[in-house]
Amino acid sequence: RTGQLRVIRNGVLDPKPVAGAPMAYWAGESGLPGAVHGYMDVALHPQFATNQLLYFSYLKPAGTERQSVLTVARGRFDGSAITGLSDIFSAGTGVSGPSRIAWGRDGKLYMTTPSGGNGSSSQDPNTYSGKVLRLNDDGTVPADNPFVGRAGHKPEVYTFGHRNSLGLGAHPVSGQMWQTEMGPNGGDEINI
Repeated sequence: RTGQLRVIRNGVLDPKPVAGAPMAYWAGESGLPGAVHGYMDVALHPQFATNQLLYFSYLKPAGTERQSVLTVARGRFDGSAITGLSDIFSAGTGVSGPSRIAWGRDGKLYMTTPSGGNGSSSQDPNTYSGKVLRLNDDGTVPADNPFVGRAGHKPEVYTFGHRNSLGLGAHPVSGQMWQTEMGPNGGDEINI
Protein backbone atom coordinates (compact mmCIF):
# COMPACT_ATOMS: atom_id res chain seq x y z
CA ARG A 1 0.00 0.00 0.00
CA THR A 2 2.87 2.39 0.59
CA GLY A 3 4.26 1.80 -2.89
CA GLN A 4 7.07 -0.60 -2.09
CA LEU A 5 7.77 -3.90 -3.80
CA ARG A 6 9.47 -6.64 -1.81
CA VAL A 7 10.54 -10.15 -2.75
CA ILE A 8 10.11 -13.48 -0.97
CA ARG A 9 13.14 -15.71 -1.57
CA ASN A 10 13.19 -19.29 -0.28
CA GLY A 11 10.19 -18.53 1.93
CA VAL A 12 11.79 -15.48 3.55
CA LEU A 13 10.67 -11.88 2.98
CA ASP A 14 13.58 -9.68 1.92
CA PRO A 15 13.36 -6.63 4.23
CA LYS A 16 14.82 -4.32 1.60
CA PRO A 17 12.35 -2.87 -0.98
CA VAL A 18 13.17 -3.42 -4.65
CA ALA A 19 14.92 -0.36 -6.09
CA GLY A 20 13.49 1.38 -9.16
CA ALA A 21 9.79 0.63 -8.59
CA PRO A 22 7.33 3.45 -9.38
CA MET A 23 6.52 6.10 -6.79
CA ALA A 24 2.88 5.57 -5.83
CA TYR A 25 0.28 7.76 -4.18
CA TRP A 26 -0.11 6.96 -0.50
CA ALA A 27 -2.32 8.59 2.11
CA GLY A 28 -3.96 7.53 5.33
CA GLU A 29 -4.54 4.12 6.79
CA SER A 30 -5.88 1.22 4.74
CA GLY A 31 -9.60 0.76 5.23
CA LEU A 32 -10.34 4.41 5.91
CA PRO A 33 -12.28 6.57 3.40
CA GLY A 34 -10.03 7.83 0.61
CA ALA A 35 -7.26 5.42 1.53
CA VAL A 36 -7.13 3.41 -1.71
CA HIS A 37 -3.50 3.80 -2.61
CA GLY A 38 -0.20 2.28 -3.65
CA TYR A 39 0.26 -0.59 -6.05
CA MET A 40 -2.98 -2.13 -7.24
CA ASP A 41 -1.44 -5.15 -8.98
CA VAL A 42 1.86 -6.54 -10.27
CA ALA A 43 2.19 -8.99 -13.17
CA LEU A 44 5.05 -10.67 -15.01
CA HIS A 45 5.10 -10.53 -18.80
CA PRO A 46 4.23 -13.96 -20.30
CA GLN A 47 7.83 -14.16 -21.61
CA PHE A 48 9.36 -12.88 -18.36
CA ALA A 49 12.03 -15.60 -18.41
CA THR A 50 13.54 -14.04 -21.54
CA ASN A 51 12.57 -10.34 -21.35
CA GLN A 52 12.38 -9.72 -17.55
CA LEU A 53 9.43 -7.29 -18.01
CA LEU A 54 7.39 -6.56 -14.89
CA TYR A 55 4.12 -4.58 -14.97
CA PHE A 56 2.49 -2.44 -12.28
CA SER A 57 -1.04 -1.11 -12.02
CA TYR A 58 -0.65 1.71 -9.52
CA LEU A 59 -1.94 5.07 -8.36
CA LYS A 60 0.45 7.73 -9.58
CA PRO A 61 0.55 10.99 -7.62
CA ALA A 62 -1.05 13.77 -9.68
CA GLY A 63 -1.56 17.47 -9.15
CA THR A 64 -2.40 18.58 -5.66
CA GLU A 65 -2.54 16.66 -2.42
CA ARG A 66 -4.83 13.60 -2.35
CA GLN A 67 -5.00 13.27 -6.13
CA SER A 68 -3.81 10.29 -8.12
CA VAL A 69 -4.26 8.71 -11.52
CA LEU A 70 -4.58 5.00 -12.30
CA THR A 71 -1.49 4.15 -14.35
CA VAL A 72 0.30 1.10 -15.79
CA ALA A 73 4.09 1.06 -15.80
CA ARG A 74 6.62 -1.52 -16.93
CA GLY A 75 10.30 -2.06 -16.29
CA ARG A 76 12.91 -4.81 -16.31
CA PHE A 77 13.49 -6.76 -13.11
CA ASP A 78 16.94 -8.36 -12.86
CA GLY A 79 16.27 -10.06 -9.53
CA SER A 80 17.35 -7.13 -7.38
CA ALA A 81 16.25 -3.88 -9.05
CA ILE A 82 13.92 -2.49 -11.71
CA THR A 83 15.45 -0.53 -14.57
CA GLY A 84 13.99 1.27 -17.56
CA LEU A 85 10.72 1.95 -15.76
CA SER A 86 8.19 3.88 -17.85
CA ASP A 87 4.47 4.54 -17.74
CA ILE A 88 2.76 2.88 -20.70
CA PHE A 89 -0.88 3.77 -19.98
CA SER A 90 -2.72 6.37 -17.91
CA ALA A 91 -6.46 6.43 -17.31
CA GLY A 92 -6.30 10.21 -16.91
CA THR A 93 -7.86 12.67 -14.52
CA GLY A 94 -10.72 11.38 -12.43
CA VAL A 95 -9.89 7.66 -12.62
CA SER A 96 -8.25 6.62 -9.38
CA GLY A 97 -8.97 3.46 -7.47
CA PRO A 98 -8.80 -0.33 -7.43
CA SER A 99 -7.45 -2.11 -10.49
CA ARG A 100 -6.31 -5.57 -11.51
CA ILE A 101 -4.12 -6.60 -14.43
CA ALA A 102 -3.77 -10.03 -16.04
CA TRP A 103 -2.39 -11.53 -19.23
CA GLY A 104 -4.68 -13.26 -21.67
CA ARG A 105 -3.67 -16.26 -23.77
CA ASP A 106 -3.72 -13.83 -26.69
CA GLY A 107 -0.64 -12.08 -25.23
CA LYS A 108 -2.65 -8.96 -24.38
CA LEU A 109 -2.69 -7.16 -21.04
CA TYR A 110 -6.18 -6.84 -19.55
CA MET A 111 -6.80 -4.13 -16.95
CA THR A 112 -9.80 -3.31 -14.79
CA THR A 113 -10.70 0.23 -13.79
CA PRO A 114 -12.85 1.49 -10.89
CA SER A 115 -16.43 2.59 -11.50
CA GLY A 116 -16.17 6.09 -10.06
CA GLY A 117 -18.72 8.10 -8.08
CA ASN A 118 -22.28 7.42 -9.22
CA GLY A 119 -21.51 4.54 -11.57
CA SER A 120 -23.11 6.14 -14.64
CA SER A 121 -19.67 6.67 -16.20
CA SER A 122 -19.28 2.88 -16.20
CA GLN A 123 -21.96 2.73 -18.90
CA ASP A 124 -20.25 5.43 -21.02
CA PRO A 125 -17.87 3.77 -23.52
CA ASN A 126 -16.03 7.08 -23.95
CA THR A 127 -14.61 7.03 -20.40
CA TYR A 128 -12.13 4.74 -18.67
CA SER A 129 -14.27 4.33 -15.52
CA GLY A 130 -15.81 0.92 -14.82
CA LYS A 131 -14.15 -0.91 -17.69
CA VAL A 132 -11.97 -3.84 -18.62
CA LEU A 133 -9.30 -2.47 -20.97
CA ARG A 134 -7.21 -4.53 -23.39
CA LEU A 135 -3.68 -3.36 -24.27
CA ASN A 136 -0.65 -4.54 -26.18
CA ASP A 137 2.39 -5.21 -24.01
CA ASP A 138 3.72 -1.71 -24.77
CA GLY A 139 0.45 -0.01 -23.75
CA THR A 140 -0.80 0.64 -27.28
CA VAL A 141 -4.25 -0.36 -28.54
CA PRO A 142 -4.69 -3.76 -30.22
CA ALA A 143 -6.13 -3.31 -33.71
CA ASP A 144 -8.77 -5.98 -33.04
CA ASN A 145 -10.27 -4.38 -29.90
CA PRO A 146 -14.07 -4.23 -30.22
CA PHE A 147 -14.40 -0.42 -30.32
CA VAL A 148 -11.36 0.60 -32.40
CA GLY A 149 -12.39 3.29 -34.87
CA ARG A 150 -15.88 3.69 -33.43
CA ALA A 151 -16.83 7.30 -32.65
CA GLY A 152 -17.60 8.04 -28.99
CA HIS A 153 -15.69 4.99 -27.72
CA LYS A 154 -12.26 4.73 -26.11
CA PRO A 155 -10.31 2.23 -28.28
CA GLU A 156 -8.75 0.52 -25.23
CA VAL A 157 -12.19 -0.52 -23.91
CA TYR A 158 -12.84 -4.26 -24.08
CA THR A 159 -15.95 -4.40 -21.84
CA PHE A 160 -17.86 -1.76 -19.90
CA GLY A 161 -20.53 -1.32 -17.25
CA HIS A 162 -18.51 -2.72 -14.34
CA ARG A 163 -18.34 -1.81 -10.69
CA ASN A 164 -15.10 -2.09 -8.73
CA SER A 165 -13.32 -5.22 -9.91
CA LEU A 166 -11.81 -7.46 -7.27
CA GLY A 167 -10.29 -10.09 -9.52
CA LEU A 168 -9.19 -10.74 -13.09
CA GLY A 169 -7.57 -13.79 -14.64
CA ALA A 170 -7.47 -16.22 -17.53
CA HIS A 171 -9.23 -19.54 -16.96
CA PRO A 172 -6.45 -22.20 -16.88
CA VAL A 173 -8.23 -24.55 -19.30
CA SER A 174 -10.39 -22.43 -21.62
CA GLY A 175 -8.26 -19.28 -21.59
CA GLN A 176 -11.40 -17.13 -21.20
CA MET A 177 -10.94 -14.00 -19.11
CA TRP A 178 -12.88 -14.08 -15.83
CA GLN A 179 -13.58 -10.89 -13.91
CA THR A 180 -15.19 -10.45 -10.51
CA GLU A 181 -16.77 -7.23 -9.35
CA MET A 182 -18.19 -5.97 -6.09
CA GLY A 183 -21.79 -4.84 -6.26
CA PRO A 184 -24.18 -3.17 -3.84
CA ASN A 185 -26.12 -5.24 -1.31
CA GLY A 186 -25.14 -8.68 -2.53
CA GLY A 187 -24.87 -7.76 -6.20
CA ASP A 188 -21.40 -9.24 -6.70
CA GLU A 189 -20.80 -10.68 -10.18
CA ILE A 190 -18.53 -12.97 -12.10
CA ASN A 191 -18.20 -11.97 -15.74
CA ILE A 192 -16.71 -14.19 -18.43
